[in-house]
Amino acid sequence: GRIIPERRFVEAINRQAYLYEMGDFPTEWEAWIRKKRKDPPTIEEILKNENYRQEMEQKIKDVYEKDKLLQAKEYKEGLVAEPVHTHVKGHASAPYYGKKEPSQDPTSTANTFQPGSWMPPGSGSSQNK
Repeated sequence: GRIIPERRFVEAINRQAYLYEMGDFPTEWEAWIRKKRKDPPTIEEILKNENYRQEMEQKIKDVYEKDKLLQAKEYKEGLVAEPVHTHVKGHASAPYYGKKEPSQDPTSTANTFQPGSWMPPGSGSSQNK
């Protein structure tokens, strides 16, 4: 009177289980094995879904390229400001990083904070750079 659940298997061409990687089987077979669908997939269904995925990838690439061109045009016309690039001066976990001379910029590393120093105009090595 005991009900034994059915077991589903897919035989792979490469029989060594340790060489299996996610994505080796089509997603339709994965869904059938994990009992997310009742019937096993057909070859036609797998091919149709693969073609659909390729079409979507191509459409996404096209939209991305269109968007890049539109952004470039808007930057050129001055409608949109270009993104600001951040300059990283070290790592937060470093106890001390970088310059040994005073800087006009405040610095913060790990648990220390060094406020910016005032430097008279025309002096300092920062203008020699």
